[in-house]
Amino acid sequence: MKRRTFVGLALSLLVSGCVTGREGTEFAVVSQKIGAPRSGHSRIVIMSLKDSWLDRTNCDAKVDGIALNRLLPGTYAYVDRPAGPHHLTATQILFPGETVLDFNTEPGKTYFFSIKPSERSRAMQGGAIMFGLVGAGVMAAASAGADNKGPVDLVPLQESQARTAMAELLQAE
Repeated sequence: MKRRTFVGLALSLLVSGCVTGREGTEFAVVSQKIGAPRSGHSRIVIMSLKDSWLDRTNCDAKVDGIALNRLLPGTYAYVDRPAGPHHLTATQILFPGETVLDFNTEPGKTYFFSIKPSERSRAMQGGAIMFGLVGAGVMAAASAGADNKGPVDLVPLQESQARTAMAELLQAE
């Protein structure tokens, strides 16, 4: 009898471990809760979409030197900043270079950016897949003259595109 009880308990724990809820918070819920940006501020949202596995990427982003939570595929992060000029950077661990974007914002507006692997990142990944670390190193050197020396491209999105895409994303934690 004890054995059956133990086996039943073990199976229930195993099955319950497989049933996990979504972590994070959906953007629609966050937007309703926090409302629009404060007067004189704008909201900057950066997202990593769950596109094809080739387009999935992650990065550490900063807006005006303020670090956002790490962006993983299927997540987003946002920050409210005073309207005006902004400096957005994105990096990845062990990637030689950073993506930089300078842009201006207007008060009360939300600006959306999607991250995608840069051409340099794709070249280095291809080199690594084909020839290991040596291939990644060769491709890093060969692509050193690329316009974007960073790991991701920051793609501006229209609000309608972004809200549709963000319906499935969760807030980065």
